[in-house]
This record gives sequence, C-alpha cells and structure tokens, in this order.
Amino acid sequence: MIFRRWRERRRNLPSPDELLPPEGVALTLPIAGVGVRLGAQITDIIITLVAAICVVVLLLALDITGPQTIFVIGTLIFFLIRTPYYVLAELAWNGQTLGKRLMKIKVVSHDGGSLSAHAIVLRNLMKEAEVFLPATLLLTLDSASPIASILSLGWITVGLLVPIMDRYRRRLGDMMAGTHVIHLPVPLLLKDLASEAPAYGEKKQKFKFLTHQLDHYGAFELQTLETLLRSQSNPQSSSAAKQRDATIEAIVERIRKKIGYADPVPHADRVRFLKAFYNAQREHLEQRQLFGDRRENKHYAQSGEET
Repeated sequence: MIFRRWRERRRNLPSPDELLPPEGVALTLPIAGVGVRLGAQITDIIITLVAAICVVVLLLALDITGPQTIFVIGTLIFFLIRTPYYVLAELAWNGQTLGKRLMKIKVVSHDGGSLSAHAIVLRNLMKEAEVFLPATLLLTLDSASPIASILSLGWITVGLLVPIMDRYRRRLGDMMAGTHVIHLPVPLLLKDLASEAPAYGEKKQKFKFLTHQLDHYGAFELQTLETLLRSQSNPQSSSAAKQRDATIEAIVERIRKKIGYADPVPHADRVRFLKAFYNAQREHLEQRQLFGDRRENKHYAQSGEET
C-alpha cells in the first residue's frame, strides 16, 4: 500500500528534465548523469593536481620545503588551488569548470532562476566535506586504524549514493545550494522564425533594438523565446490560450524592463515584438559568433533529424 502511494506520487511529479524559468515557459534540459559528472570531476582533479605538483616541484627546487614535509605541504597546496578553482571557474563561466566544459554540462539553479554566487560557493565547499576530506583521510590512514578507514570509506560511499538515489542526480551540496547539473542545450533555432515575411501592411522595421539592448540575453534565453514562439502555431483551448496570452504579456514586460525598451507594446503587437526581438537577438549572437561552427544543427528543422 505504501509502495503504491509512493509510485503514484512519483508518477504525478514533473519530469526531472523539465526546468521552469521565471519567464514561465518550461524547458526540457536533460539531467547530467553520474558518469558524465564523474568524468568532469576527474578532469578537474587532474588539472588542479598538475598545478599543485608544479608548485611543489618549484618549492623543492627553491629548497623551501624538504622530503619530510612534502606530503603535508602538497596536500595544503592542492586544497588552496582546488577550492578557488572550482568557485572562480563556475563564477566566470556561468556554472562550468574546464571539466564541465569538456563534458558539455553546466550547473543551473534548481528553481530556474539565476545562478547566484552564494549557491556556487556553497556547493563547492560542500564538495570538500563530501569527497575530498574523507578521501584525504582515507589516503593518510594505515592498517593500524581499520575503524577510521572503514568510516572514511563509508563516508565516501554515502556521498556517491546520494546522487544515484536522487531523481535530479543532486549531491548533498546541490541540495543545500538549490542547484543541479544539466547537459548543455544545443542551440536549435527555427529558420522560419528568422526568415518569416511580415504580414501584408505590416511595417517591416516596426520594432528596433540597439546593440546594448541585445547584450542582456544569450543563446540559452533565446531558446526559451523560440519555444514560446513555436507554440503559437499549436491549437489550444480557450483556457490554455488565456494562459498563453498572460505568459506572453509577462515575457514582453520582462524583456522591456530588462533591456530598457521605453515604448509601450500594444496588446495586438506583443507577438510581433517578440518575433522582432528574436530575430534581432539571433542576428546579434551570430555576429558575435556565440554559436561556433555553423553546421546544419543550427537550422535543425532542415537537417532531417527532427523527431
């Protein structure tokens, strides 16, 4: 009976791959699995370990330390390099380290909001308590202290089991910081939205945007707007249509406030405003080459791979 109720509750929960940003348009972003996160973690450990070894070799060459204290000094240097590396890298690259960039994953806020510096610092400090501290204790223990070794191994095992059991694959640090890790979305832009001809009698350049107004958003936000514009062609019930209109109004006002667009947008022109902003934002991002190599997956609808 209890198991049946648990299954029913699980069935009614939203998909773990669905993220709801403040704009109100749900995005489907695959949750990064434990394997790919482990690969990114190993890459980052190798990078920071190599940096720590270089510093230790330099200290030995300068005769600042000796063989007696080399392990303690090396452990301390590894900590002093490792902790700032994770925090500063994720702050600079919006939730990515070098390992995460290589594996094409990133940290996002669990509630769909912006990723705060507090969340990044907290999740990475918890990583020290979850993994690195017990791993260091395990390496420094010997056969004379089997109980301490078993406790350290159990500590690490529990830390690894938590993301496996969690439906969002979050570790304890992610749960405390309100974050989880996703696969990077591939920019899939609709060609028809960018090349759609204006309606008869409609001014082609009714809405114009300046360069500094287009610097507020990137490819990730453009995907959200594309999803909304794509849904305009789908038939909906009257209640769903009202909800969609309310969502469009909220997004238009949010964009106007964000970019400093002073002119009011009439109710009848809200979709035209969003399409004009989409086209201008897309052209702006392409000029800055934020989409990299222009392969066919940029115009996904033409590639023949759409399902």
